[in-house]
Amino acid sequence: MSEAPASPLHSVGFRWLMLYRICTLFSYQIVAVTVGWHVYGITGDPWSLGLVGLAEVIPFFCVAPFSGYLVDHLPRRKLGAAACLGLAANAIALTLIAMDVLPLHGLWPIYLAIAVGGVGRSFLGPVYNALFARALKREQFARGAGLGSVVFQGGLVLGPALGGLLIGSLGTPFAYGLAACFAIAAGGALLLMPVTEPAQQQQRGPVFASIAEGARFVASNQIMLGAMALDMFSVLLGGALSMLPAFIKDILHHGPEALGMLRAAPAVGSIVVALWLTRHPLQRHAGRVLLLAVASFGLCTIAFALSRQFWLSAALLVAYGMCDGVSVVLRSTIMQLVTPDHMRGRVSSINSIFISSSNELGAFYDGVMARLLGLVPAVLMGGFVTLGVVGITAWKAPKLRRLNLQDLQ
Repeated sequence: MSEAPASPLHSVGFRWLMLYRICTLFSYQIVAVTVGWHVYGITGDPWSLGLVGLAEVIPFFCVAPFSGYLVDHLPRRKLGAAACLGLAANAIALTLIAMDVLPLHGLWPIYLAIAVGGVGRSFLGPVYNALFARALKREQFARGAGLGSVVFQGGLVLGPALGGLLIGSLGTPFAYGLAACFAIAAGGALLLMPVTEPAQQQQRGPVFASIAEGARFVASNQIMLGAMALDMFSVLLGGALSMLPAFIKDILHHGPEALGMLRAAPAVGSIVVALWLTRHPLQRHAGRVLLLAVASFGLCTIAFALSRQFWLSAALLVAYGMCDGVSVVLRSTIMQLVTPDHMRGRVSSINSIFISSSNELGAFYDGVMARLLGLVPAVLMGGFVTLGVVGITAWKAPKLRRLNLQDLQ
């Protein structure tokens, strides 16, 4: 009978990596909540919330393939620390805009600052995933992915809640300023992280050929590609979080503190699932569980669109997050198990593109559909489309449908 692997928390490097992750999440989530409230307060138009997502995702898409290449070829900790400084600069710029001390007016300075933040964010995921594999042994990956998801979702719980409280009590500029402090702390955690980096290659292949190599690797792996595509299209077409400021003001009639609570509610559900999966990692029937969870995600989206009670909406978003949490843990575990170490940056950057497609680009899609169909019909349609995505994925990716995780180890 084999001995169970040691807890990932026994690794000092892994603990520093978790500190980096929680600080970057706090920084980003506080900015996300504050920007949503800031912009919607100026315009009162859901379309403007969609443009926030578009302003971030365009530069993210342009830079992400190159960020993965750089993570595979440059010192990962220094690169991540530089990206954290970019997040801090973004938050400081937003602080100055909110204080109205710059000779800039209208929404374009806010969108420009968000675009700069999108460039910095393109490095965060590849750096995290590349260092994850250096901080843990292979047999610890499944439990480490679960703990990483707990930390990730904890940031999604506490970050929005803290942002909402700061907006309501101390004002928008203070919220942006604290986000900058968290970004600086994240960079410091990376520089203090005791972990070995892979030897730097003396000769590097052409940039675009190297990026294409990573893309071919993902495209040739049906399980990885299927899991990424399932997550991307379900959240892109069926997500509701980007429209929460409009739901809070126009449907549920609450203030910024309630916005923070609803933004945090999905992460509460995800934490519960991640804690369970950390203690009881999925091995058998993982693919079927994943498909069932995403289908349930779509059903929760439909129910949320129909809710008119704040606490019912919050409960539905907790369930929504539980379903999404299964996808996060399984996708992370699959990526860590099947990716060679020398390609982790490029593969992670592709994964980040999928994730940002489903979040920031999804926010733009939600804004467009809300303008065309109305707020509630747009979210309703997204939930039904998610159910269709699950059916197509189950049909087109039979290896994912039949996945048992022990087959990858």
